[in-house]
Amino acid sequence: MTEQSTTKQELFTNLPAVDQILQQPAIQNLCTLHPDKYVSNCIRKAIDEVRQEIIAGSITKTEYIPTIDDIICRIEDFVQQGLGHKLIRAVNGAGVILHTGLGRAPLAPSAQASLANAVSRYCILATERETGKRGDRNRHTSEMLRELTGAEDSLIVNNNSAAVMLTLNTFGNGCEAIISRGELVEIGGAFRIPDVMARSGNIMIEVGTTNKTHLRDYKGAITENTTILLKVHTSNYRIEGFHQEVSISELSALAKENNLILLHDIGSGAMVDLRRWGLEYEPTVPEAIADGADVVTFSGDKLLGGPQCGVIVGRKEYIDRMKRNPLMRAFRCDKLTISALDGTLKLFLDPDKLPETHPIYSMMTVPLDIVNRRAHRIARRIRDVAGEFLTIKVEDSVTEMGSGALPARPIPSRVVSIIAKNLTAERLSLSLRFSNPPLFTRIEQERVIIDARTIADEEVKLFTKIFSRCIELKDTNKWSNQPLSTGLDKTKRGDDLPAIG
Repeated sequence: MTEQSTTKQELFTNLPAVDQILQQPAIQNLCTLHPDKYVSNCIRKAIDEVRQEIIAGSITKTEYIPTIDDIICRIEDFVQQGLGHKLIRAVNGAGVILHTGLGRAPLAPSAQASLANAVSRYCILATERETGKRGDRNRHTSEMLRELTGAEDSLIVNNNSAAVMLTLNTFGNGCEAIISRGELVEIGGAFRIPDVMARSGNIMIEVGTTNKTHLRDYKGAITENTTILLKVHTSNYRIEGFHQEVSISELSALAKENNLILLHDIGSGAMVDLRRWGLEYEPTVPEAIADGADVVTFSGDKLLGGPQCGVIVGRKEYIDRMKRNPLMRAFRCDKLTISALDGTLKLFLDPDKLPETHPIYSMMTVPLDIVNRRAHRIARRIRDVAGEFLTIKVEDSVTEMGSGALPARPIPSRVVSIIAKNLTAERLSLSLRFSNPPLFTRIEQERVIIDARTIADEEVKLFTKIFSRCIELKDTNKWSNQPLSTGLDKTKRGDDLPAIG
């Protein structure tokens, strides 16, 4: 028997048995929450993972074998992961407030309460109390949206692309819709306004140029086959310098003169003027309605900070026609979305309190000195468990709004910058993403960056657990740039998720 095989056999002998791990309190607790057989399978999977590391030569000495506590961490991860990815809680240190990959807006407590109330038992989603017959599910949010926007009526669909498509299809199928060339935007996932218009059955008529469009351009393009003037807010980029666009009020007058429908896709869905908190101006939905837009569409999970959905507000006669469109059944929302949206909308009745009641507005408006103190608290917790192996600094940086909102308008922030000894930034970042809970960061100039503005105060205490459990910090020999061992195929980990966006 060779020396190598003898060494491996000795290593195998030092692995804990399944029965030994089953006696551990943490595992017994897992067995009270999950079937015993399922937990046992996860134990075997974790032990087999270590076996494979021994076979591959990654573990060459007895002292490198993971401890029972380390193996329990792996078992807990396997139990949590189940048979695939799950929507587990994550910590957003990437510095993007509306991080699409991390679920965009965290719901406010009022939205969570509304959601829980709707799903705990039955609810009157689409039933009229007076008659007991089928009713309109949109009535749950229509009164609130009338109050907040000034629109006559509203409609909720599953996202803003659906909102735009439903509107265009209802009023422009087979007809012409006029749009400025400077507003032919592409949103996330390579969805483009021209493609949405084509799928909705519209004939797109481009006017003006990329940087300048005049009212006369729209006037000159109107024909007897025109039904829609479409204005799209370029919420995911900015044109600066030699630039001109036609206002909503001007387009509204033109639409009325020619019996056309003015559709304004405002995108990010700002309900209040952000300048009240010292942020950059963003057009609001109430302004668009007041300026004469017939129909306004926007996202529910951007600056509104609610669940993913598309909101349509406007004239009642147009909303009623859209409700009768056969596409409406494909685009309609369920009780989860409607209840969470209702709980979110209520917060905007008292906009002065949004920084206290709404997570998104809290992150946007929290003073920099508070963010700085939070960053230093995070840095201290990391130093307590990993200071010997990490170079940690608190530095100035910026937070992005994300998801196409407030483009090129960063918010000042403070970040924790980390450089690890004998470990690349990519490897450290990957390890943190597989911590419990997973921590998402960004990488700048070979440093791992944790943005304190997107961290909640109650999450600061988690950094001790994250940095002590996801990396074996107390033994420098275990620091390596080898792929993180998780028992999952790398192609299935979601490693292609961008750090920002």
